[in-house]
Amino acid sequence: DLDKAIKAYRVFVKKFAYSSRVADAQWKIAVLTERTGNDSAAFDAYDDYIKKYRRGENFDKAVEAQFNIATRFLNGEKVKYILGIKASASVIRAQQMFEKIIANAAYSKYAPLSQFNIGQALEKQDKPMDAIAAYQTLQTKYPNDPIAADAQYQIGYVYMKQSRAEGVYDPGAGSKASDAFEDFVARYPNSEKVPQAQENIKLLAGRGTKSAFEIAKYYDKQKQYKSAVIYYNDVIQQQPGTPESDQAKARIEALKGIVGEDALQPGPPRTENGERATKSRKLQAQVDTSARPDYLGPPVSVPVQTAPATPKLRTSPGDIPAPASSGTGAPPPVNPELPAQ
Repeated sequence: DLDKAIKAYRVFVKKFAYSSRVADAQWKIAVLTERTGNDSAAFDAYDDYIKKYRRGENFDKAVEAQFNIATRFLNGEKVKYILGIKASASVIRAQQMFEKIIANAAYSKYAPLSQFNIGQALEKQDKPMDAIAAYQTLQTKYPNDPIAADAQYQIGYVYMKQSRAEGVYDPGAGSKASDAFEDFVARYPNSEKVPQAQENIKLLAGRGTKSAFEIAKYYDKQKQYKSAVIYYNDVIQQQPGTPESDQAKARIEALKGIVGEDALQPGPPRTENGERATKSRKLQAQVDTSARPDYLGPPVSVPVQTAPATPKLRTSPGDIPAPASSGTGAPPPVNPELPAQ
């Protein structure tokens, strides 16, 4: 009858606190509680043993038992009897358990593993940055433990997941992931995870190139050619010899033919002076005018019709012009006089 046995041991611990057998009684409480299936209460019973009897012969076993219980919670065991109510699997409870193990036994062999599992619990809670911080803490506190290599790999893995979390590649997270995997390969060349890390680096490089190429095509479609060329050049530099790189080179050359090489240079537009600037302004004015919705075409020249000049009437003898010279030296001819009437 486990329940009655546990109750009896609790009475013993309370009444005979100074007995040489009290540590054994507390150990029995923890072990039997775990046998009942109430892991959450068993963890707390082991915790009481660890805190009160640090020199007890079962200290290491108690830490191990706590670690096993916390791992079961992390892996999805049903949490029982939390506030008297059955609950679903709780990684939050697992995280709290691992934190207690580190607090009570910071130099035990289970402390580095517990720190790693805190990162795992935070990942399951969708707290990637907190998880990365937990893995970094492990490397700081336990740099020589074998699990430190797994922590470095996991940092890269979390950043890699973040790089594609929203369905769109995040180049910032991708770059951090690649750096973390490269550090892993350099620091732990004998790890069995090195081939996978190298494969992840290649995958991230490909995603980065694809992302830059897609961004370039977007700006190209928006006719923001200067921005498009910047990203096309990123593709060429990051992945030379790939189909995307060849397409980027071809498109840059095509854009030079469309808008001119000067228009694709980074920085503000060049200032033009003199005749070239005047010509450019005139051309731009023509473009602006032709783009107006009320533009009907160039102006049409219509000839202006004027009335013929009215001849001037002769009103006096002085108005009669003198005849022009014949050019022979002879006096000009004189009109004959009219016959007398």
